[in-house]
Amino acid sequence: MEPVTTKNESPYTFKPNEFPLFEFLVLAKATDHFFLTETSWDKAGLGKLPEGQEIAVKRLSRASRQGLEELMNEVVVFSKLQHRNLVRVLGCCIEGEERLLVYEYMPNKSLDAYLFDPSKQKILDWKTRFNIMEGISRGLLYLHRDSSPKIIHRDLKASNILLDDNLNPKISDFGLARVFEANEDAAETRRVVGTYGYMSPGYAMEGYFSEKSDVFSLGVIFQEIISGRRNSYKEENILNLLPYNLWNDGEAASLVNPTFFDECFEKEIAKCVQIGLLCVQELPNDRPNVSNVIWMLTTENANLPEAKQPAFIARR
Repeated sequence: MEPVTTKNESPYTFKPNEFPLFEFLVLAKATDHFFLTETSWDKAGLGKLPEGQEIAVKRLSRASRQGLEELMNEVVVFSKLQHRNLVRVLGCCIEGEERLLVYEYMPNKSLDAYLFDPSKQKILDWKTRFNIMEGISRGLLYLHRDSSPKIIHRDLKASNILLDDNLNPKISDFGLARVFEANEDAAETRRVVGTYGYMSPGYAMEGYFSEKSDVFSLGVIFQEIISGRRNSYKEENILNLLPYNLWNDGEAASLVNPTFFDECFEKEIAKCVQIGLLCVQELPNDRPNVSNVIWMLTTENANLPEAKQPAFIARR
């Protein structure tokens, strides 16, 4: 069940003295009054605090009824998470109608800027792309298995993966994340949130989500990283189906953009295509958990299950 809240309630206990609160004027001055939007990491909103620390500031929409709840979600839950593949929240600002989140600065911004911009694609060679896939998986494993409480992200996508100065990936944007109790494995909601193209069929159509929903999103990201192509809603160009057809014909390596293809890694590329396909299977039970994804990625001669034709969801 979703947390029950009234207009002035949050399902989380927020104690300001346990978390840094920033003054609005301090953040406005640090960023020249130009904050990130809640949907983009590729704009301004970057700045320095008086002591010199570089930050990124995201402003939640004033029109959103979920603004305060989403802020509390990120502040209370995300501030307690510590992992090299998660972006750190440094604090927040709640003044009047202003809802701002302060993050550590990520100099290379978001993954999608490199995947889909022809002028930047060559910056990510195959080894770097493989390391990004492994890093995202390890960050997700922390959320699903090592974090207390367990967290389902629900909006994992390339634009929510930020890159540090060494191009290491960090999962960001926990405004839509759902906290699971210790004995909870799955949940349903009438308010489906997230991004079509990355949503699993069960979540997009029925509101049913679990760890395996995030795994589906992970599989889509893998395919985008491997191909350098954005997932498409056009049925003749569904990204989930293209890798399957090529893999099924023994031509998985041809999915890779020639800009960063390296014959030395052809076997590894084919394996990663297959892992991505396993992640986007229609039934949750047919998808691996994140621990198995990491094992398959890092085990040289791993015996992988056969992938079935994957699922896809078109925009409703």
